[in-house]
This record gives sequence, C-alpha cells and structure tokens, in this order.
Amino acid sequence: MSRPNSLFGQLMAYGASEVATKLSRLGVVIAVARTLDLAEIGMAAAALAMGDLLKSLTENGVGQRIVAAPEEHLAATCNRAHRLNWIWCTGLFTVQAAMALALWLATGNAMLAALVLILAGEYLFMPGGLVQCGLALRAGKLKQTAAIAGTQAVTANLMSVLLAMLWPSAIALVLPRLLTAPVWLWAMRRLHPWRPDPAAGLAPIAGFLRFGGPVLGTEVIRTARLHADKLVIGALLGPELLGAYFMAFNAGLSLATSFSTAFAAVLFPHLCRAPSRAVALRDGLRLSLCLITPAVVAQALLAPWYVPLLLGADHAALATPVAILCLVAIPTMLWTATAGWMRAESRTGDELRGTAILTGALLAATALAAPFGLVALAWTHLAVACGVMLALSRPALRLSFPHLFKEA
Repeated sequence: MSRPNSLFGQLMAYGASEVATKLSRLGVVIAVARTLDLAEIGMAAAALAMGDLLKSLTENGVGQRIVAAPEEHLAATCNRAHRLNWIWCTGLFTVQAAMALALWLATGNAMLAALVLILAGEYLFMPGGLVQCGLALRAGKLKQTAAIAGTQAVTANLMSVLLAMLWPSAIALVLPRLLTAPVWLWAMRRLHPWRPDPAAGLAPIAGFLRFGGPVLGTEVIRTARLHADKLVIGALLGPELLGAYFMAFNAGLSLATSFSTAFAAVLFPHLCRAPSRAVALRDGLRLSLCLITPAVVAQALLAPWYVPLLLGADHAALATPVAILCLVAIPTMLWTATAGWMRAESRTGDELRGTAILTGALLAATALAAPFGLVALAWTHLAVACGVMLALSRPALRLSFPHLFKEA
C-alpha cells in the first residue's frame, strides 16, 4: 500500500471513530437540552473543563517517545515509561481529588466537587494501558486504537443519554467517563500485550524530560484553548449563558475538533516513518483539506435546519453561531499539520510557542467579545483562528509548497 493510501486508510479509521463519537455526543446534547436546565449544563461544562485541563497533563510525550525510540532501546524505554506513567497518573489523581475538596470547602457546592472527584477516577485506570497504546501506535495498529477509543467514547455517550432520561442531573454528563475507563484498559492490554523486561534496564530519564517538557506544555495550553474559554464565559456571564455557549460551540466546533484529533493521531507516526517528511506533510495537508472543506461548508449551510430540529425550537437562535464556527475546521487543519511536523522534527519548543500564541489570542478575543453575544463571539473566534493559525503554519506551508513562496 502506498504511503498516501496508507495515510488515507488510517485517517478514515480515526475519522470514523471520531464521527461515531460526535454522533453519539450529539445524542447527549439533544437529551440534555430536553431534560436539564442551562444552569445544570453549565455546571457540568465547568467540571468537564476543569477535568480536561488537568487531564491534558497526561499528554506528556511519554507515549510518543515509545513510538520514536530506536529498536535497540525500545525495551528500556518502555520500562521507564511504565514507571513514569504510574507516578504521573497517581499524582494527578491526588491533585484533582484535592481540587474537589477545595471546591467544596470554598463554595459549598457539593455537586460540583463530586463531579470533579468522579473525573479524577480515570487516572487510576490509565497507567496499566499507556505503554501498550504507545507500542500499538508504533506497530501501525492505528485502526485498532481508533476502534478502541471510539468504542469507549460512544459507550460513554450512550450511557449519558440513558442517565439524562432516567436521572436528569449534571452527573449524567460526567459519570460515564469513569464507568467506561475499564473498557479502554481491557481492550488496550489485549490489543498489544506487554510486560516489563527487568533485564533491559531503564532508559535515561533525561531524554523523556527534553522531549516531554515542551510537549506537556503544548498539550496543557492546547487544552486551555479548547476549554478555558468556558471558565471565562462562566465567570463573565454566569452559568445559564455558559450552558448556551457550551451547546453552540460543541455543535459548531465538533467537526473541527474531531477531524483535527484524528489527523494529529495518524500524522505523527506517519511523519516519523516517512522517507521524506516534506512529501509526507504535503500529502497530509492536501488530503485533510480536501476531506474537511466540503464537509464543513455543508455543515454550515445546513445549520439553520438541523440546529432547531436537534436542540429544539427554543434553541433555534444558536444556528447562526454554529454555522460560523463550523468554518474554523479549515485553518485548524493547517495548524494541526504544522504542529505534527514540528513534533516529528523534535522542534517541540516551537510547537509550544505557537500553541501559546494561539491560545492567548483566542482567550483574549473571547473575553473581549463575550459582552456582545454568541454571534459576535463566533465571528471573533473564526477571524482570530484564521489569522493566527495561517501565520503560525507558514513554515510548514513553505516546506510543503515551496513554489508558492518563491521570492519575486
């Protein structure tokens, strides 16, 4: 199979997983729109935002060190990664449990504290399968890892729909995340069995720190870009408007985040294996833009029809911001490809700086546009995303399409 075809097949596998996840997530949005009030949705959104901000710390580059490790150092790399994963995830569980306690003591909001504590439970299941996940990606089992991730997410979303109908409360959006964590662990351990090899020793920790430090910073800031805006909106406008914002941005940006997640997952190992990264990057950019552009344009044009149909007539006004936000997917592909190329080149510091610039610009724009309503927020988000992502992607575009950047 040629490399472009291989990339297409892997991208379709992850894309199908993400589409299934988002379709089931759409069922969650429909269910909560009809069973929960906006204040409850806003509280769940705040808990999920806090949980996801901390969960971004699990993206510390350890798994990608396994993908990129030379064969002769693989066993020692896995041994060190296994220890680091247990130490790291146990620490994250402790920190998030302490956050839940602090929230309860500071606000008296027992439900919000319980939601944050429930989300912390995921960390106890992750270390047992993270090395296996890295080895599976290294072995090219991207279709299988996509299926596992999709199965877990779809199961969680279906459970949320059922809980929202049987027990309408904010906990319906959170509890399934914990209940499906064992599904991921069991499936990943079966996909690529692995046990520590004491005879191989431990890889030096310095390599993990040099590579993983900027990666960790990048993932934290990237997650802040995806979730911290909800904390800003909640602080400025209150829980009810946060609930409306959550639904609009979830519906509008869902395709962009789904496809960029799938693209990032397959592009990094593809670039690591490619004999020519410039060619591989160009193929990835062309493929991703050809696939995403018609889809998001159609999604934007159809928003006035499907938004009131799915969310109810009371939320018909969300159609305009949803349509605008759909278009963010196009510049997002450029920056996702650029970030993957930088990571494959071990330029993780450049990726970190670019992610920080993008996040700072989008959060500042959110704070400035929030008082003017959701439509203004959506236009501002699109304008800033297009301008900043295009500027940050210039090095990758210059490498992939040098004829477009020839000096006059």
